[in-house]
Amino acid sequence: MKTFIVGCLTAFALVGSYGSPAALTIKFGTLAPEGSPWYNAIRDMAEAWKTASGGTVKVRIYAGGIAGDEPDLVRKIKIGQLHAAALTGGGLARIALEVQALQMPRMFASLDELDYVRERVGPKIEAILEKKGFKVLTWSDIGWAYFFAQKPVVHPDDLKPLRLFAWAGETAYIDAWKAAGYKPVPLAVTEIHTALQSGLINAFVTTPVAALSFQWFASAKHMTDLKWARVVGAVVISTRAWKKIPGELQPRFASAARDAGARLQAMLPKLSAEAIQVMTQHGLQVHPVPPKVLKEWEKGARAGYPSIVGKVVPAGMVAEVERIRDAYRAKQAERQ
Repeated sequence: MKTFIVGCLTAFALVGSYGSPAALTIKFGTLAPEGSPWYNAIRDMAEAWKTASGGTVKVRIYAGGIAGDEPDLVRKIKIGQLHAAALTGGGLARIALEVQALQMPRMFASLDELDYVRERVGPKIEAILEKKGFKVLTWSDIGWAYFFAQKPVVHPDDLKPLRLFAWAGETAYIDAWKAAGYKPVPLAVTEIHTALQSGLINAFVTTPVAALSFQWFASAKHMTDLKWARVVGAVVISTRAWKKIPGELQPRFASAARDAGARLQAMLPKLSAEAIQVMTQHGLQVHPVPPKVLKEWEKGARAGYPSIVGKVVPAGMVAEVERIRDAYRAKQAERQ
């Protein structure tokens, strides 16, 4: 009888919050709405996991922000309410600030530059994330971020009277915007739609695909043709949950995640162009930025670095990113 009781207790301990060893359910959170490219990539990965495991491992996707904003997703993974998530650089930075060095304003002029740098600093960032309990399954960017507003914005001064969305909790970034003469309004991403409609904000920075997927552009019909920053992203899973997955399945699961991420990454340029085309057909106006004005944006972006480098973005990582980027640019210049 004693042996039977001990056996039962052991079985219950193994079940935990993930189901029996033969049937695991991975709870996955994302802001991406159903039908968006990011959601479809997550769904493809989930299907591949289900197939590879013979149906014993399932992914339950909580899409469209129903599990909360990205800081909520990170917190819920830490306490075990969720097990995995697709996060942008803003969410990843809630775990490891070093990620922000990859999406500093005007840091990169092309995707090739970012890819070159990330290939070299990515493993270091992944190691930092893993030490904090998060395993990176795949990097998958969100795209180039542009300004969207309810009024035309071409010159930096055009943006200053507008109430600009800022991610709640990113105090240093909010202070940097204020110091430069802008009007940031801290909110959760999940509040952008209603804030635009109510007039609480009238400008935000995001990618064209996100502006279309979330229908934010419907309340902000002006886009500035300026690549402000590359929004990086990654699919992460808690190391606790990863260890629950049978060892023989882990390589196949990791491969499926990388494949889904790579497919999405390859599609982004086309998806971005198509998103802009669709939005322009529904009233979006894209405003070109003359070269002389572009230099003003560059100058303003660099002027804001001292407010955040060394405070919310480790100075050493920013310096390393800039060094590798400059080495890449020098190589490209030699070839021309």
